[in-house]
Amino acid sequence: MENIESVVFYTIDKSIKAYRQFAQKQLKEAGFSVTIDQWLVLKNIQEFPQISQQELSRRVFKDTASVTRIIDLLVKSKMITRETSDNDRRRNFLTVTAAGIKTLKDIRPVIIKNRATALNGIDPRELKIMKKNLLTIIDNVGSN
Repeated sequence: MENIESVVFYTIDKSIKAYRQFAQKQLKEAGFSVTIDQWLVLKNIQEFPQISQQELSRRVFKDTASVTRIIDLLVKSKMITRETSDNDRRRNFLTVTAAGIKTLKDIRPVIIKNRATALNGIDPRELKIMKKNLLTIIDNVGSN
């Protein structure tokens, strides 16, 4: 029987969890009150202004209830606004506010530094191969 630590998916999951904990700690130490998940939702709303909540959930790897809670917190902290569609009461339009844009701008150097720290010592060619292999795994299991 194989050792769990020899399974590549265990190592991938462990690395993701380690990075998220590290990144969250760095955000907190830099004085930001947003979580990694809140930043990810905010960034996706900024990049895809017409994004539906279902698509947002898919893009941030969270169920819709979790995304709804994150959106509620971002609205409460005045980083986004939410307007209900006149045509479809189930549809909301999410907009990043000036405060949200400022947060995204201010947080960017920390995010870049976090990524650089995590990827330190990895050859860019190896990183490109790793990304290609991870995308192949995604294709193999039929998820996007």
